[in-house]
Amino acid sequence: MADRQIVGPVSGTDVPRYSGPSTFARLPRVDQVETVDIAVIGAPFDTGVSYRPGARFGPTHIRQSSRLLRPYNPALDRAPFSVLQVADAGDMTINPFSIDAAVGEVQEQAASWTSRGTRLVTLGGDHTIALPLLRSVHAEHGPVAVLHFDAHLDTWDTYFGAPITHGTPFRRASEEGLLDREGSVHVGLRGSLYDKLDLADDARLGFQQLTSRQFAVERLDSMIDAMLVRLGDRPVYVSVDIDVLDPAHAPGTGTPEAGGLTSRELLELLRALDGRHVVGADVVEVAPAYDHAELTGVAASHVTYELLTVMAGTATDATHAGAPVSETPTDLS
Repeated sequence: MADRQIVGPVSGTDVPRYSGPSTFARLPRVDQVETVDIAVIGAPFDTGVSYRPGARFGPTHIRQSSRLLRPYNPALDRAPFSVLQVADAGDMTINPFSIDAAVGEVQEQAASWTSRGTRLVTLGGDHTIALPLLRSVHAEHGPVAVLHFDAHLDTWDTYFGAPITHGTPFRRASEEGLLDREGSVHVGLRGSLYDKLDLADDARLGFQQLTSRQFAVERLDSMIDAMLVRLGDRPVYVSVDIDVLDPAHAPGTGTPEAGGLTSRELLELLRALDGRHVVGADVVEVAPAYDHAELTGVAASHVTYELLTVMAGTATDATHAGAPVSETPTDLS
């Protein structure tokens, strides 16, 4: 690790931020570095949505909105791109016509990285992709605590008979034993439900529920404490549906709900994970057709940046040698 030369993002003092590479935060591509500790990879898929489509264009939009990110994060006093080698792995190739085929392809392509020690931060895409991503993480770490930021439970059973959609990934994950039922938690829940039984069913599947309304009446510090107590010292997988934010902060999403978190609250919740063993993450449901002035894209890019900063600070992961890129599973050309 000490002998490696880490390649960071292109500097805005050398190339103007509105030009240059279109990678996340202007990081190097995976074919430009020797090893990869953390890969930012896109999953452009939205066939599993139940309302407004368009999240297949999310990865490109988040990358474009990340151009102003700089290498030093003062909130956590860390320069994440100098600690570990972070690189952009481009986009997965995903079948847009078959959910079953797409889920298998996401799992296979994710596993080609995670099986070699590289952690992934995946840019969605709709929330369907969380299921195959959790399958790949489970293969390396066993059951993990799922920290799920969302307006919605995403533990429903089926939509029109389909068992895998963007509203069902965590039910399937719980049934498959992918998540730790004693350590998983939803943050930011709000909006209407089909029935009061939805909440009881969700709790049975292993989730604690921290609602958006609680954030309105309780101190942020107390909510952070509740989240961290629930996670304990387990390996954590973080899944961020951008609709956890109020539409004022993230209008560009497929199923918006009034009364959500602010961008500031979400970033502080993520920063509170510093020192925890975050084994992977996704940022999903960014639909740029409904965005305005890149509000949603900027929020999603900053969420991704905070996740990378937290992951770069985990001492136990900093010993990883990283995966060689000679077998790069994606083509950025």
